[in-house]
Amino acid sequence: MAMPLGDIRIIELGHVIAGPLAAALLSDFGAEVIKIEAPGRGDMMRELGPKAQDGVGVWWKTLARNKRILALDWKSDPGRKVLEKLVEMPDVLVENFRPGVLERAGIGPEVLHQWNPDLVILRVSGYGQDGPMRKTPAFGRAAEAMSGLAHLTGYADGSPMHPGFPAADSTTGLMGALGIMIALFARERGRVRGQIVDLAVFEALLRLIDYHIPALTGAGVSPMRNGLRQPMDFAPGGTFRTKDGVWVTVSAGGAETARRLLRAVGGDSFAEDPRFATMEGISAHMSEIFDRLNEFVTAREFAEVEAEFALHDAVAAPVLSAENIVAHPQIAHRGDIVSVEGDATKVVGPVPRLSDTPGSVRWLGRRPGADTAEIMQELGCDLATIERLVEAGLIAVSPAGEETA
Repeated sequence: MAMPLGDIRIIELGHVIAGPLAAALLSDFGAEVIKIEAPGRGDMMRELGPKAQDGVGVWWKTLARNKRILALDWKSDPGRKVLEKLVEMPDVLVENFRPGVLERAGIGPEVLHQWNPDLVILRVSGYGQDGPMRKTPAFGRAAEAMSGLAHLTGYADGSPMHPGFPAADSTTGLMGALGIMIALFARERGRVRGQIVDLAVFEALLRLIDYHIPALTGAGVSPMRNGLRQPMDFAPGGTFRTKDGVWVTVSAGGAETARRLLRAVGGDSFAEDPRFATMEGISAHMSEIFDRLNEFVTAREFAEVEAEFALHDAVAAPVLSAENIVAHPQIAHRGDIVSVEGDATKVVGPVPRLSDTPGSVRWLGRRPGADTAEIMQELGCDLATIERLVEAGLIAVSPAGEETA
């Protein structure tokens, strides 16, 4: 069965997470991605974090999955010629360098569009390609601070906090993939040819948090971090630990679901209290509700809490660790954790699920230069030319037998 993006070709000049994740998300659905690394100096994600039993970084395995690996010094004159040949064919180029890096190398968007007028270029940077902060260095945590995420996370009387995963980089990858697909759609419909998708790392989180800006500008309310409760206490919720040590998150989304929650922890009289007739009333008494939730959950074992909430069609979900996730029957049923033949490392599978053209993980991140020789031959280079480029340090190839390791 043909995959939905099987005819989309992507050149990835990205590094670390944001740009590479955008390409990886599309590779799951068949896009052919050629990831370019500097010879002898690969993407830092190869070394960041724990290593699998085969010595390869597990983060690299999943960020570089389904990608062909080309070790090329694209800043050199011969390397630039190779890059030109590559760019003449693909639909998309992904880069996440600081603004100006491509231009100083002589391959800014104007040059790239001379080579391929239909090329979609995803440019990811800390603060965008223009503006007073365009040259300011940034990492994901700076973007989480700028978006408002850190301000909204943590306890009211404590410091702002960052989440337990690279939220800014990861959401930027997701938004970058969306931007690519929108640009390709516009191109397909004949509205434009190639165009630039300019994405600052803080902007994806800013858009996804979303509510904090209209809350301030429309209602004069400035959301503030609130520990285990919602920043604005607009609905009942929180995280509590059961008597047997299971962390549980509790939530409700509206007046009706909130009263189910109140009935589960306080009975009919508590749920039907006139003060809780509306969401405004519930929000006004959130401290009392939070205390009742805490009292109920902490006094009982998880099985009892789960049963009582289920009886009232209320939501109480255990907080899962990685160990819990890989053993969870619903996650297993959905096929969300996958592996590839010959590799013990498991990764999260393609999301979302498509009924007729599903995605797949065909291989995990490969060795440096794993596909260099093959790609160079596809571009018309003979073996002698490839050997000369290897000797000059302008490309690198994997030792025989390690190409797909």
